[in-house]
Amino acid sequence: MPLAPLDEAITIADLTRDPYPIYQRLRAQSPVLRVKSVNRTLLTKAADTRAVKDNPALFSSNDPNTPMEKAFEAHTLMRKDGAEHMRERMAMMPTFSARNIKTIWAPSYEKHASDYLDRLPRDQVIDLFPMLAGPLAARILAEILGLPDASDADMQHWSQALIDGAGNFGWADEPFARVAKANVAMNTEIARRVAILQTAPDQSALSVMIDADDPIEMSQIIANIKIAIGGGINEPRDALLTILYGLLTNPDQLDALKSSGDWGSAFEEGVRWVAPIQVSSRVAVEDTEIRGLTIPKGDVVMTVQASANHDEEVFEDGHLFNIFRKSAPHQSFGSGPHHCMGTHISRHTVGKIMLPMLFDRFPNMELVDPASVVWSGFGFRGPLNLPVRLN
Repeated sequence: MPLAPLDEAITIADLTRDPYPIYQRLRAQSPVLRVKSVNRTLLTKAADTRAVKDNPALFSSNDPNTPMEKAFEAHTLMRKDGAEHMRERMAMMPTFSARNIKTIWAPSYEKHASDYLDRLPRDQVIDLFPMLAGPLAARILAEILGLPDASDADMQHWSQALIDGAGNFGWADEPFARVAKANVAMNTEIARRVAILQTAPDQSALSVMIDADDPIEMSQIIANIKIAIGGGINEPRDALLTILYGLLTNPDQLDALKSSGDWGSAFEEGVRWVAPIQVSSRVAVEDTEIRGLTIPKGDVVMTVQASANHDEEVFEDGHLFNIFRKSAPHQSFGSGPHHCMGTHISRHTVGKIMLPMLFDRFPNMELVDPASVVWSGFGFRGPLNLPVRLN
């Protein structure tokens, strides 16, 4: 069987600026394609991305050539399989229990959300990215992780540094230099909090990990906290901004939601439409094939969930934001053993609390100049701004 065709024209800049037309073309013409700029074989069809994610025995998460290890200064659970991955994942799970979400994190989020909304001025144009979505996601995450003294600005800076480092597939110097400085600051704050939590434990992720009967290694506790910082701000932040853009540019859908109260449908459609985490890497542990093309042992495939979520075989007019569409499973929270740990808390906080609260406060909110909204990102994607008038 032949190797997948090789593309030398697609650039990382193209994929960062607007990958969706590229993915549409690849689904139709080359759903399995080696792309030189990212040094990966891109998989753009939903059936293939899910099959790879659901088969860790054949497609390992341990991609040795990812920039993630350099960015996080650790071999993280995101790049592990089997018992080793499960042990580190389960170390944090008590924090995200249904009971904790209901009794601790949701009430805390609701209070912070109310406080942050109180600060917003009415009847003037503001940008919801820096004034609400980013800081609020940072604040609740700081509490959940056990770093309540870290400022919103610190948390957002650390998160972006980790994201930019982990997504630095061009291996540029600046993102690595920036994340190295962020790691020093994170290490210092984590160590300070460990000393406090050893005498005053709580339900935060850092506390439950260090207080466990059989704790994982401290190096991996730190790595787990950084993984959560890296993914736990941009995902709910970008999801909220994406959903708001979708609703404010489709007023008929917004009106229907105000009547039905089914804000969860808007959440699911928003994260399907523009997946906050767009791509993931896996390594073939032996020679295999996808769609009649050879995937050699050691080849790194990139599952493009952003493309899978627009796959014509699953979603009609997948490029459109449509809360009324027939329900079908999207892949924004992953699949298999690495299914996103923050799924339930994101659905609860953004979908059940923030959206109704925001439109209850500002029922006539309007998006100012939708064309001015800038979307960006290949590995992680969302709007970089959302100018609205609150009224």
